[in-house]
This record gives sequence, structure tokens and C-alpha cells, in this order.
Amino acid sequence: MKNSLIAIFPYKYEGTWVFDDEHFDLVKEPFVFGIPEMIEELVTEVENAEKGFKLIFSQKPFPGFQMKINWLREECEGNWYELEGTNEEGWLCPALMHYFESPPIHIYAKAETK
Repeated sequence: MKNSLIAIFPYKYEGTWVFDDEHFDLVKEPFVFGIPEMIEELVTEVENAEKGFKLIFSQKPFPGFQMKINWLREECEGNWYELEGTNEEGWLCPALMHYFESPPIHIYAKAETK
């Protein structure tokens, strides 16, 4: 069984949001196709977020979540999500499956100072 709350620590590298996760041999794994724009909205209150911040996420609501994205469709082994209340779409790559057994219908997220 996977954890209910998951934390990763994204940062900007050469102008792109990336993250590392040694448990899965991920190094500078980039966020792409609409997800960077969602991250920018999420970190507006996090000082020096580009140097690194804590991203907490879950497939279930949790106290203080700031953002909810909803599953749209699968494409190219990844999954498209829509930021709730907007028409903004973003694609999460297959690395998502390291954290969930199947693509979540909803992902709730919160950004905090590292």
C-alpha cells in the first residue's frame, strides 16, 4: 500500500520545474505540458520556491490543500489532468505511477517552504 500523503521537493533547473526522488532513481525529472504553469500558481506564497519547496499531494483531500486537479484522459503512457475551476490542462508523465497504483481521479496538492 502506498502512502496517503506524499512529499517531493521540486526546484527550478535551467528554467524548468524538476524534482529528484532517489527511491525511484529520478534525477531532474521535469514537469512539462501545462504542469509548470500550475506549479507557478501553487507557489505564489512560497518564498524562493525556485530554490526548492515541499510539494505535498494525495488522491484524497487533506487539511489545507490548495489545489485540486481532475483526471481527463490517458495519453502516451502519461495522464492529462485539469485544474479544477479552470480550463488549464497539464500532463503528468509515467513517473506518476511510482506514487499511485493507478492514475488518481483527483489529486490534491499543497506547496510549503522546504
